Amino acid sequence: MVVLVAKPTIEQHQIPLIKSPKQSTFLSIIPIIDLSDPVSASTSMVKACSEYGFFKVTSHGIPMELINKLEAEAVKFFSLPQIEKERLGQPNPFGYGNKKIGANGDFGWLEYLLLDITSKSKNKSFISSFLSEPSATSFCAALNEYIAAMRRLARQVLELLADGLGVKQRDIFSKLVMNEESDSVFRVNHYPPYPLLQGFNCSLTGFGEHTDPQVISVLRSNNTAGLQIALRDGSWVSVPPDQESFFINVGDSLQVLTNGRFRSVKHRVLANGMRSRLSMIYFGGPAPKQRLAPLQQLMEEGEQSLYKEFTWFEYKASAYKSRLADNRLAQFEKQKQLMSDGKTLINHQ
Repeated sequence: MVVLVAKPTIEQHQIPLIKSPKQSTFLSIIPIIDLSDPVSASTSMVKACSEYGFFKVTSHGIPMELINKLEAEAVKFFSLPQIEKERLGQPNPFGYGNKKIGANGDFGWLEYLLLDITSKSKNKSFISSFLSEPSATSFCAALNEYIAAMRRLARQVLELLADGLGVKQRDIFSKLVMNEESDSVFRVNHYPPYPLLQGFNCSLTGFGEHTDPQVISVLRSNNTAGLQIALRDGSWVSVPPDQESFFINVGDSLQVLTNGRFRSVKHRVLANGMRSRLSMIYFGGPAPKQRLAPLQQLMEEGEQSLYKEFTWFEYKASAYKSRLADNRLAQFEKQKQLMSDGKTLINHQ
């Protein structure tokens, strides 16, 4: 079922409607990891990554003042007249976007900023057109400080995961996202209210179902519901909002590195009512030339690799060509490759 959004534009956007879950489907067993106890945290993280690919961290040490400052700056930006935001141009892929997600037909009830935060980024068009303006000075300051905090938190989480797996090299994962060549991005999503759906027991798709391609994602949102994750049985459950904590997603790359032991979590966001939702996500990715394959340190004797080796550049290029809901890892799975080769052999006989 689809709905045409209000205020017709040159191109009508069709955004799917999804039946709203009952309140009882909120995930009450979501793993909550207290970072003040590293030994317990490392063990609990491994369990959470294996079962859900998702968990919440508390006692993270990031000041609420910093979090609130960047959120306020983001709210200020999204409150600008639409014509001012759209003068920044269409995202390619970085910059300001509205409803259209990517270039392959995905739409959602949101607007967003997508920023390339790599130290050697050559894509400066968005920064030069907005973030370098005098009016954006406070936005820039808050953004730089927040991203630095996200990098520290991502490193802490990834090193605790290495501890929990019993890997002697603590930076086996964290070095992938902390290297100066690392390809990380930062995203701010704004899901406006949509009061026309009140009383209809359904929600607009804010951001369609997908997994994150990177190693790890660190998410913070305001106190508005909407985030859902998929369980192993395919059912969707809602995640209770918590504006003082951070949520961690296992990405596709970490699933590959652990040979499937850690699960890249499928998730989506629903836009459903009178309140707007704002989320800020740090995506920690490896360097473009980094080769990704299951780590031998994590392989048991006789265990076979589920994935063929590929570079992050190859994977990201493939991901950008896909739809949100596509299984992006499928073409890199060895079993899928063997099945494909088998079909080709049969067709030639």
